[in-house]
Amino acid sequence: MRITDSMMTSSYLRNLSRNQQNVQKYQNQLSSMKEVSKPSDNPLLVSEIMNLKTSITQNEQYQTTIEDAISWTSMQDSALSNASNSLMRIKTLVQSAANDTMSEEGRTAVKAEIETEIATFVDALNTEFGGRHIFGGTETTTVPFVIEKDADGKMTGISYQGTDENISREIASGVTVQIPSSGGGLLNEQADGTNLGSLLSDVLQGLDNNNADAMRDSLGKLDKEIDNVVTSRTEIGAVTNRMKSALARNESQELGLSEMLSSKEDIDFAEKYMQFNMEFVAYQASLQMGTRVLQTTILDYL
Repeated sequence: MRITDSMMTSSYLRNLSRNQQNVQKYQNQLSSMKEVSKPSDNPLLVSEIMNLKTSITQNEQYQTTIEDAISWTSMQDSALSNASNSLMRIKTLVQSAANDTMSEEGRTAVKAEIETEIATFVDALNTEFGGRHIFGGTETTTVPFVIEKDADGKMTGISYQGTDENISREIASGVTVQIPSSGGGLLNEQADGTNLGSLLSDVLQGLDNNNADAMRDSLGKLDKEIDNVVTSRTEIGAVTNRMKSALARNESQELGLSEMLSSKEDIDFAEKYMQFNMEFVAYQASLQMGTRVLQTTILDYL
C-alpha cells in the first residue's frame, strides 16, 4: 500500500489527539484526586462508586437511628431508676408506719411524704426524650400516666393513657428491633383488677384510717411492684446492650465501606504522577515529530 503525505498527516493528528487526551485525563485525575469525574470516563466503575456511596448513606442513617435508640433506652433506664427509688422510699415509709407505736400525727406526716413520692414516681414515668414520652407506647405526644383522684382530692389510682404497642427501629437492612416503650406493664395489672395504682391508693387509705395492719399487708405487695420495675429495667438494659453492639458493627461496616470507596474513587498520587509524566513525554515527542511531518513540501523531494 502506498503511503501518502496525507495519510501520514492524518495518522499523526490522530496520535497527537490521543496523546493530548491521555495527558488531559491524568491531569484531571491529579487535579481532582479522583479516578473518574464523569460517567463516560468508566461507566462500570462509576456505577460501583455510586452504589458504595448509597450504602454509606444508608449506613449513616442506620447509625443515627441506633444512636437515638441508645439515648432513648438510656433515658428509660434513668427514669426507671428514679421510679424504683421512689417505690423503695415508699416501702421504707410504709415500714415505719406499720409500727403500732406510731402516732396518728406521725402517720399523717408519712402520708404527706408518700404522696410526694407517688407524684415523683409518676413524673419519672412521664419523662420525655426530645419532646416524646418514653413510656407511652406508640402514642408519644400524650402524657402516659395520670394520678386519678376523687372529688375530695384523694388518690384513687394511676391510669395509663398510652398504647400497648412498642416502638420499632430498623437498625440494619431487614433488621428491626422493638424498643420497650409501652409503660402499661409498669402498673403490673393483676387478674383481680388491682395494680400498683390501687395498691398505693390502699396505702394512703390505711394511713388515713391509722391502720397499722394495712401497712404490714402492703409491704409484700410493694416488694413485688419494685421487682416488676427492676425487671422492666433489666429488659431495657438488654436492648441497650444490643444497640451498642449494633452500633459497633455499624461503625466497622462504615469503615469498611469508606475504605472500599476510597480504593475505587481515590487515585494513587505517585502512580498517576508517573503515568502523567510518561504521557506528557509521549505528547512532547509527538509535537516534535509534527515539526517534520507537517513541514514536508515538494521541495524536500527535489
